[in-house]
Parts: sequence; C-alpha cells; structure tokens
Amino acid sequence: MPEMTSSRPYLIRAVYQWIVDNGLTPYLLVDAAHGDAQVPEAYVDNGRIVLNIAPMAVHGLTLGNDEISFSARFSGQPMQVVVPPWRVLAIYARENGQGMMFEEEEGPPPEGGDGGGSGSRDGQKGEGGRARPALKVVK
Repeated sequence: MPEMTSSRPYLIRAVYQWIVDNGLTPYLLVDAAHGDAQVPEAYVDNGRIVLNIAPMAVHGLTLGNDEISFSARFSGQPMQVVVPPWRVLAIYARENGQGMMFEEEEGPPPEGGDGGGSGSRDGQKGEGGRARPALKVVK
C-alpha cells in the first residue's frame, strides 16, 4: 500500500475555513523553537508563538502542504512569515477556543512518508502491527 502524505496541512485548511465561515478569528499556535519557522522572534514565548491569520490581519495567506506563508505587520513593521505545517501545534478560534490540536513533530515528514497521515506517529505501531491513532478530540 502506498504511503500517504501528511494530513496536517489538509486539516489546517479545513479548520481555518470553518473558523472563517463562522465569522471568528483563526489563530495558529506554532512551535518556533527549532529555527525552521520564520516568525517575529520578539513575540516568541517559551519557544511558541500565536499568530492571527484572519483574512483582515494578513496579506497573501497561503496554506500549502509544505509551508504556511503570509505577510503581516508586527509593531508596525511588515514581515514575511513562513511556517512549516509540521510546526503548527493548534489552529483555533480566538473567541471560543474551538479548533484542533496536533502533536509535536521533530521535523518534516519523510519524503513520501506518512508524516501522521495514516494516524501513526513516527511510524509507531500498536498491537497487531496497526498504527496507533494520533488524533485528539478538542472541545
């Protein structure tokens, strides 16, 4: 059976659209401690940053499979932000906290690898050789 790509970028896009369709403000919680995310360092707290990605707050938002990118102003200064999807820890609505959380990943999914798409984490298998579920229910 062929390996599937990571489901994370698809889930981020879906939850983003759901939040925006409901008139709420989408926020991303990003793991910025590894240096592969291009974010304003002044706003990083304990290796994490929260980014407002509402349509009125950013320009040129791209929610791609390999990167999330946009330009925004931070303290009046324009900046291009680039975040790998595997560094997104959560996407949620500012107003009520509803959204989706993700497990931390060490790096990009292997080329053509699962990257969490099959529900396994780092290829870990449970009993009977089946992949362990990695999704969490967020209320």
